[in-house]
Amino acid sequence: MLDHVISGVTVVDGTGAPAFTADVGLLDGRVARVGRITEEARGREDASGLVLAPGFVDPHTHYDAQLFWDPYATPSLHHGVTTVVAGNCGFTLAPLDPARPEDAAYTRRMMAKVEGMSLVALEEGAPWTWHTFGEYLDALEGRIAVNAGFMAGHCALRRHAMGPDATGGQPSAGQLEAMVRLLHEAMEAGAWGLSTTQSATHSDGDGRPVASRHARPGELLALARAVGEHEGTQIEAIVAGCLDRFSDAEIDLLAEMSAAAGRPLNWNVLTVDAAVPDRVPRQLLASERARKAGGRVVALTMPILTPMNMSLGTFCALNLIPGWGPVLGLPVPERIRRLGDPAVRRELLRHARSEEAGVFRRLTDFGRYVVGDTYSDRNAGLTGRVVGDIAEERGQDPFSCLVEICAADGLRTVLWPMPTDNDPASWALRAETWRHEDVLLGGSDAGAHLDRMCGAPYTTRFLGDCLRGRRLTGLEEAVRMLTDEPARLFGLRERGRIREGFHADLVLFDPERIDAGPATLVHDLPGDSPRLDSRALGVRAVWVNGVEAVREDRVTGAVPGKVLRSGRDTRTVATR
Repeated sequence: MLDHVISGVTVVDGTGAPAFTADVGLLDGRVARVGRITEEARGREDASGLVLAPGFVDPHTHYDAQLFWDPYATPSLHHGVTTVVAGNCGFTLAPLDPARPEDAAYTRRMMAKVEGMSLVALEEGAPWTWHTFGEYLDALEGRIAVNAGFMAGHCALRRHAMGPDATGGQPSAGQLEAMVRLLHEAMEAGAWGLSTTQSATHSDGDGRPVASRHARPGELLALARAVGEHEGTQIEAIVAGCLDRFSDAEIDLLAEMSAAAGRPLNWNVLTVDAAVPDRVPRQLLASERARKAGGRVVALTMPILTPMNMSLGTFCALNLIPGWGPVLGLPVPERIRRLGDPAVRRELLRHARSEEAGVFRRLTDFGRYVVGDTYSDRNAGLTGRVVGDIAEERGQDPFSCLVEICAADGLRTVLWPMPTDNDPASWALRAETWRHEDVLLGGSDAGAHLDRMCGAPYTTRFLGDCLRGRRLTGLEEAVRMLTDEPARLFGLRERGRIREGFHADLVLFDPERIDAGPATLVHDLPGDSPRLDSRALGVRAVWVNGVEAVREDRVTGAVPGKVLRSGRDTRTVATR
């Protein structure tokens, strides 16, 4: 007897093959039958007119802490994501040296700063009972509703091996040996490989460059070679050029790391903008160079424009524009005073429009900002209005107008920048870029920057756009990009397709309604901390390992997810 049968459903199996109508039977967590099913089942539902797809795989999340207080990885699970990859950008919660309990506090403050996580939630929502990477994975085993795989973060490895000297120092031969040994131990316990960052935007809770930013090529290559000694492993790396264009040295480094490991290396995120036509070819040069060297470098890119809010009162992307950090980092009263100085504003605008601002230039058309929440009587009626329109009424330039609005709220005003790359030419370039063999959809950052952005719903929003919006690709190909492609990159065993014998990670949705609702601010984190959430529209049900985890946008309470461990749950994806 089967556990459940989904009958008369349109099956989009993840391979890109044409959709077909069939019954799908589940048994013991696997897809047991695909075809016409007459045998008995404990449960059966008529899914005529609905689409059944493999569960989506999100290749870049930061759910490392959230899974402890939210085993459903919301909102990702609601949007059909059944497998998440975490431990990215060099940041993980393990290993921690038991001889230095203060390292856990340092890690929490670093994660709060660099990934925009709530410090209260980090302190109150996770048990922090582990030391080794294996103990961290064991702490999640049996208590999560999604499947989750974790990279081992370079920052934690460096801190464990070098202590406070990890920030600013260079390892001795013995410390480098210890770092490599820790990485081996993590992968033996199930880590998917190494993640690292050298991005200039990544600073710790003290405002100093995070530990891995101090690593030289020799250290990175030693760790990469260790990755190649374990089955089913990968590398994820972030360098400064990920935000705009790689330098020659960065292209060489990424290619050499992948080749040294003999494993794929992915990076985040490829920004596509028709106004900067040379960016995509430049970034994909790293992939071309890697293939010649015997490696493979894969760019992650988002198929939607992720809404992101800003505030002059808290740390946000504007702080990362060269020259802006020192002003926006001042105490609020002094910050307001400096921003009120026309000379300071002129200098900030000069930096914002410079070549050094890179991809952040997209955020500097202040006339296109929309005012969100306001907090003073002076700003009554401004919510939802465009700054450029308000500036014209007041006879001001847009940036001066924006500063005046924010100053009236004590800099608490919520701002929503409207994207400048939402034009037909940019969307056509995206569709072309998605077809490149070394480009993968993803990069949601789900679990991070919780009160600033909400990238988790990219799956449903993309499908809705493919079915009823721009229609840049067909449904079958869109599903393949969200399922089989990431599953194959990471070497997931029997996942990513609807096929007999494969794990029953499935999403059932209405093609007439599939989409994501607007991002709204909710206060449901430990300590009543805020985050942005988005409802899934048109998702009828989500199964993880054959168990129903979501029905009609509500979690069922089941926790059928698995901690996916390298080797056991992933196979090696060779580059040669």
